[in-house]
Amino acid sequence: MSDIKVNREYKDRLFKFIFGNPEKKEWTLSLYNAMNNSSYTDSEAISLNTIENAVYMSMKNDVSFLIADTFNFYEHQSSINPNMPMRMLIYSGMIYDSYTEACDDYHRFSSLQQHAPTPKCVCFYNGLKETEDRVILKLSDSFTPGSDPDIEVRVTMININYGHNADLLNACKPLGDYALFVHEVRRNLKRLRNLVAAIDLAIAELPEDSLIKSFLIKNRAEVKSMFITEYDEQRAFAEQKAEGRAEGRAEGRAEGRAEGRAEGRAEGEEKGIAIGEEKGKMKAFIGLVRDGILTVSQAAERVNMTVPEFEAAMQNG
Repeated sequence: MSDIKVNREYKDRLFKFIFGNPEKKEWTLSLYNAMNNSSYTDSEAISLNTIENAVYMSMKNDVSFLIADTFNFYEHQSSINPNMPMRMLIYSGMIYDSYTEACDDYHRFSSLQQHAPTPKCVCFYNGLKETEDRVILKLSDSFTPGSDPDIEVRVTMININYGHNADLLNACKPLGDYALFVHEVRRNLKRLRNLVAAIDLAIAELPEDSLIKSFLIKNRAEVKSMFITEYDEQRAFAEQKAEGRAEGRAEGRAEGRAEGRAEGRAEGEEKGIAIGEEKGKMKAFIGLVRDGILTVSQAAERVNMTVPEFEAAMQNG
């Protein structure tokens, strides 16, 4: 991988490139129909409102759109992220703020009940860690146990790895093609040990009736760049997190023992390991920024920090 020159201009993920593309709204519509057992045919009924660059933490989401009086928030993850409900809360807040500001039929300060589109939050997962076909993630799991929060967000995490959720992948052919393509890239990579060759072979071997094959061929350079960037991010994060965890554990044990003498050495060491794990995670993301794999804003988003907070952590780290 070290000899590959990656064009960092392409920062979007492949999932967004396929399903959040204004020129391919029929694929977005196909995904919506498969998710909702509907049969809409007019792709122009979809109004994309994906956040491309927000003031808060320079955040971007993957795909969001309005159709049939429903705001759909679709995210893609190659790792299991239990914090997705918090991100969805932030994204949806931005979208609803824009909607209520711009909509002539919505009066923010009216004494009458105002109507707003229904939100639907979905996270499409295709990482290597095994998980169930569908998992419900809840914002309330982030709060103090036993508390009674007044805000809740539910996100349906759907496993779209090839071989999972067959009914969904069959109902949305572009999604089935995408799942097969990712599966074939991974399979080829094990044999060829070269990611670029694995991508080229996976594109070539897609069935001729694949809806996304010609699109991948036409945009081969962008597809490679996005796939390589995602792969580099995952690999570098795993390596640097492991390195940071090892260093953090050692440091954390010492801190934990010092803090935990009154509580007992065992409890103190457990606390120290937790401290070390967190330090290892931060070190991993700082490393990804310094290696040019992530931007500061992207790393800050992943650790739920503002850009200034993350930049301060980089200086201190």
